[in-house]
Amino acid sequence: MRLHEARFAAALVAAAVLTANAALAAEDKTVNTQKVTVRVETIATGLDHLWSVEALPDGAYLVTERPGSMRIIRDGKVSEPIAGVPEVHARGQGGLLDVALDPKFASNRTIFFTASVSGDGGSGTAVFRAILSPDETRLSEVKRIFLMNRLSRGNIQYGARIAFAGDGSLFVSLGDRGEQDRAQDFEDDAGSIIHIKADGGIPTDNPFKDGGKALPEIWSKGHRNPQGIAFDTADGKLYTAEHGARGGDEINTPEAGKNYGWPVISYGRNYSGTKIGIGTEKKGMEQPIFYWDPSIAPGAIAIYRGKMFPEWNGDFLVTALKFQLLSRLERDGSGKVVERERLFEDEFGRLRDIVVAPDGALLITTDEDNGALLRVSRATR
Repeated sequence: MRLHEARFAAALVAAAVLTANAALAAEDKTVNTQKVTVRVETIATGLDHLWSVEALPDGAYLVTERPGSMRIIRDGKVSEPIAGVPEVHARGQGGLLDVALDPKFASNRTIFFTASVSGDGGSGTAVFRAILSPDETRLSEVKRIFLMNRLSRGNIQYGARIAFAGDGSLFVSLGDRGEQDRAQDFEDDAGSIIHIKADGGIPTDNPFKDGGKALPEIWSKGHRNPQGIAFDTADGKLYTAEHGARGGDEINTPEAGKNYGWPVISYGRNYSGTKIGIGTEKKGMEQPIFYWDPSIAPGAIAIYRGKMFPEWNGDFLVTALKFQLLSRLERDGSGKVVERERLFEDEFGRLRDIVVAPDGALLITTDEDNGALLRVSRATR
């Protein structure tokens, strides 16, 4: 065989191997869990650090890619980027981050999204509101309704997850931006959960609404990097999943005006191995309802109240980036939170977002160069 023929044959073999691998990757997987057998379907691949997903009323999906693109996935096909997305600070952990549908999206087509943006002094977390066009190709009436009050250098720990309250107001998580003492400064948005109206205004039930003791948008403080935030629809209680340092990832229940301790108290240690703050407790600072040590690097949290998996009713489902898994936690008879099992470990990569779809299935994004949208449903035999 001549040299060029050998090279051509080798190229054909390589292409066949790649095609076979792609087909294998696209195959559904069946996974046995402690209580139920699930089917994991790969809806789409080839996405660039897929950060967030929302299920649209017609069954399609709206997703964000951290470098700055927002897309529609319908019938397994990924759209071109939606026009009108503002420029984002796509460096390090920053970029285009969470997306959430307005509770009345079906009638007003309004969406909200977070991003890190650049400005004087560096970058910080912003919240935007926009209208998605009927043909889903562009955003209009894009308005920034919130920007954290102090921008800073460094490209880490933006927080940036959104949760809607029953009245349509927004709770948004903000990280400490890698400057831990900011989480204890009540005149600084960093390291807090904020609560704002859909127009960016201040709700009347905010604990510091008059601005006398803290910024009026602040709901709670002492958070390191809460990248998961969600309400339990059964009782309206708010929960966060938060990155610790070396250990000390937490689930917290942010309540009005309370301080969750970072960096004064923590169940982790600095990356150097040295002690953080004064230890694990201090009067006037709240305890987590659960913590991980070593860290799993939580990406998002959902409290399951869907119909597809009644076995998981009320359970916490937390995605993990570093450990590449889904943690399922239950509340025992006394109300204590206990981790019951770890699903999909090292099967799909870094798991970022998790959303319960209208039919009760789980939607999970993978934060990878070749990111994927996964759908977890009940397996049929």
